[in-house]
Amino acid sequence: MRAKITYLVTAAVLVFYFVLVGSRGVMLIQTGTLLTVTFGVAVLVLPVIGLWFLWKNTQFVHRANQLAAELEAEGGLPVDELRRTPSGRIDRDSADEVFARRKAETEAAPDDWRSWFRLAVAYHDARDTPRARKAMQRAIALHDGRPVQV
Repeated sequence: MRAKITYLVTAAVLVFYFVLVGSRGVMLIQTGTLLTVTFGVAVLVLPVIGLWFLWKNTQFVHRANQLAAELEAEGGLPVDELRRTPSGRIDRDSADEVFARRKAETEAAPDDWRSWFRLAVAYHDARDTPRARKAMQRAIALHDGRPVQV
């Protein structure tokens, strides 16, 4: 729940920032000189890119949460079997062991979105966020029946 609140607050702050920057871009365009119009258009591009990125990221999180809920209903969510340090951090060797099992599971069933979801969690636990995201994107695509890019 805390992560959702943090995400919503961050998204709201970003939207406020995009509106603020966009209004400055409009003011520059309204000035009417070649230089200010050029800068105004350039300034307006930033909020558009930011809003697009925020929208795509929100869609990704929503779809990943839907898959998690579906997997939980099936009883297939990965169990947290990781050892932790006294400070609560995940033990690296433990994460590597779980990752090896998840990778083997995914190689055995490459068209199963559930195995890709569990692999994404293992990547995340191993602190490999880019690969975790790619594995989750693949799980989402397989679940939705879309072609998977290799």
